[in-house]
Amino acid sequence: MRLRQEEEGDGAAVETLYDLAFGPGRRALSSYRLRRGPPVRGCGHVVDAGEAAAGLAGAIRAWPVAVGGAPALLVGPVAVHPAHQGEGWGGALMAAALGAAAAGWRRALLVGDAPYYARFGFAPLAGVLMPPPTDPARVLGLALAPGAWEGVAGPVLPAPLASGCADTI
Repeated sequence: MRLRQEEEGDGAAVETLYDLAFGPGRRALSSYRLRRGPPVRGCGHVVDAGEAAAGLAGAIRAWPVAVGGAPALLVGPVAVHPAHQGEGWGGALMAAALGAAAAGWRRALLVGDAPYYARFGFAPLAGVLMPPPTDPARVLGLALAPGAWEGVAGPVLPAPLASGCADTI
């Protein structure tokens, strides 16, 4: 198995993995209302299980959003096939996506469990309003540049698609 950037032909396999990991009702979550259009190219990564396994063992994607008008990268979802959970692939996918994002984005956010994502530097964001019914305690942010979240607050809305993860915005 190997970690690599998501490629154009991976889309169906990523969606199948997400359905397996989160169930078909995942598209009803508030985060999905912000994921319009394709994910940001270069931010998505997969764990390729190889031809013998005929599928992906893990995946992560990201979408552009605006928080009170300030551009941010909505990271996730991250999923690992149940057969490969506990092998460190989730952390490796997160590190790869954040490494790619740091090349051009100033801030990242996600909705998740603060104790898990704290190891990547994410912390709760006060005043950042995800679409309901998101629990505000699960809205987490990471400054990819010093002070990137200072003074940033307001509603999270979809943003125009950036051409790639290393775009400077």
